Amino acid sequence: MNDALASNVRDRAHGRCEYCRLFQERSTISFEIDHVIARKHGGTTCEDNLAFSCFYCNSAKGPNIAGIDPETGEIVGLFHPRRDLWEDHFRWDGPILQGITPNGRATIAVLEINHPKRVAHRRLLVISGLFSTEENSP
Repeated sequence: MNDALASNVRDRAHGRCEYCRLFQERSTISFEIDHVIARKHGGTTCEDNLAFSCFYCNSAKGPNIAGIDPETGEIVGLFHPRRDLWEDHFRWDGPILQGITPNGRATIAVLEINHPKRVAHRRLLVISGLFSTEENSP
């Protein structure tokens, strides 16, 4: 992937993870470019298949394109930042991200977005005024 493509993906995301909405400037770990559909599943390295992702979301997601909705037990596709609208699938409850669709719930589970350490980090950012649910919604 060339620098221009990576820069376009980062700029399109406004410097925040397209899954958990954390801003890179508020993380000590560099963000990554995620293949929404992994190359092993036929995904290509093009803007329409790339998302800006924090290390934690990208590491937990890996090549997954589906997960199990913890509410229904059904296998569903994960949130796709190029096809889906974030606000259709998620909403904030303080530092906790809630899934409001099967896809949203499965994405939160697979990407471990509400892992206790990640919630604690967001809580500290909220307290310090560096993370607001309004700023981190579309």
